[in-house]
Amino acid sequence: MSAIEVLPEPLLEFRHRQQLADPKAGLSLFGAVDIDEPSWPGKVPYALIGTPNGIAAFQRFAECLADPVVSDMHLNQAEAVTRQLWPAYPGFDVAFGGAWAKRAAWSRPIDEAKLLKAARHNDKFRRAYDTTNFYLREIKLASERDEKFGVILCVVPDEVWQNCRPLSRIKDGEGIATSKRERDMARQQIELLTPYYPEEYDLSVDFRRQLKARAMEHRVPIQLIRESTLVPRDTTRDDPRGLSPLSDRAWNLSTAMYYKSGGKPWKLASAREGVCYIGLAFRQSELEDDSRTACCAAQMFLDTGDGIVFQGEFGPWYSEEDNSFHLSGAAAEQLLHGILAEYRALDGRPLTEIFLHSRSTISAEEWSGYERACPAGVKLVGIRVRRDDDGMRLYRGGEWPVLRGTLWTVTERFGYLWASGFKPTFLSYDGWEVPVPIRLDIEHGDAEIRQVAEDILGLTKLNYNSCKLGDSAPVTVGFSDQVGEILIGNPKIAVRLPGFRYYI
Repeated sequence: MSAIEVLPEPLLEFRHRQQLADPKAGLSLFGAVDIDEPSWPGKVPYALIGTPNGIAAFQRFAECLADPVVSDMHLNQAEAVTRQLWPAYPGFDVAFGGAWAKRAAWSRPIDEAKLLKAARHNDKFRRAYDTTNFYLREIKLASERDEKFGVILCVVPDEVWQNCRPLSRIKDGEGIATSKRERDMARQQIELLTPYYPEEYDLSVDFRRQLKARAMEHRVPIQLIRESTLVPRDTTRDDPRGLSPLSDRAWNLSTAMYYKSGGKPWKLASAREGVCYIGLAFRQSELEDDSRTACCAAQMFLDTGDGIVFQGEFGPWYSEEDNSFHLSGAAAEQLLHGILAEYRALDGRPLTEIFLHSRSTISAEEWSGYERACPAGVKLVGIRVRRDDDGMRLYRGGEWPVLRGTLWTVTERFGYLWASGFKPTFLSYDGWEVPVPIRLDIEHGDAEIRQVAEDILGLTKLNYNSCKLGDSAPVTVGFSDQVGEILIGNPKIAVRLPGFRYYI
């Protein structure tokens, strides 16, 4: 039954139940879908934390978010295609219904010299822990104030961002790196007067992952942004970071701030009530000498666009023989049971279908556990969803690549979906490589491959951390690494909130 077709671009719903495919066009013409709802956050109150330079940079950038922003390339008639790719930003009030606050409701400076000194420590655990503490102290103060902030914005110097990553190496750094023996001593507290702090060795050495995890106890979403992103003008072609035009950065940041403050920019017009999609996010333990130990987190996405996160058990889930992850039946049952319990507490509407998306194969033992946790009368389908990096490529005549939405149905249970590719909406392709397809395998349960592909193409449009026509992967698996890194890289954090906005 092999066949190739192009699926229509999924539509999004905006204010007044208007529908368009492009989120920027929909927000510009109609506004966010929830403006008339009781849950509308209105004017987004935010707190601002950063060095004096970072705070000043954001305040200059914030001036741009209140008013329309037109990229310089719109003035060049030769840039017709690029104008389609980077449309004008209409201003926060037009897109989201409320006036943008050009100044933060509360701001707090961090001593830049002390912060950068901490970021230059030779011990990766110490520098991640200490730099995170600078921001965490201010986040705690913000959360304790009478004002209720929708989001806390943390402006991060580029040196902190670069130095506090797992593989970073510091040239001419300060301090002494701890040995594995010293870290084990600190964890076990063998010596009464040990000079080490055991908690820092059970946290991720990545600044972003650690701050996201530890900030959850204060129950306010945070938005991290690098200082170099806050250039209040279009960037040049020789920009070292390759930043997008100012209008695009304004779109992305305002959409993320609105979502994290409790707003809903848009929702899928094609979403089916009672159907949910659960992405299974595996991640190996970051602890030393523990290569088989892994954890699985589940991300649940509903027809409303809301996301729920639940962490499962640590266990020997990773197999080096086939480089894949498999839960035991009991762990699979506990994972699905746990996220459904979170769903009942936060939403509670009856479910009719549950689709499990996993980048790893779902074994028979795992599937039996998921089936036991599935409520009676609810259809359960298990699908392997992964990028086919080393496999299939499709080409077409002319200078442009395959169209986004192309579906190659190979069999009734197996096919390829191109979520990246030429986008007729923009008359362009916004990638650099030959588009890589998503391989879809219906491993368990019954479903139509075309319906599965349509659902997954729709799920590429639920990334509220930016404002794009669609990602190259569905949100169920596209954010699995980020969620896994935050939860599994920080296994002993006391508070793990279910809201997806805390993880992105």
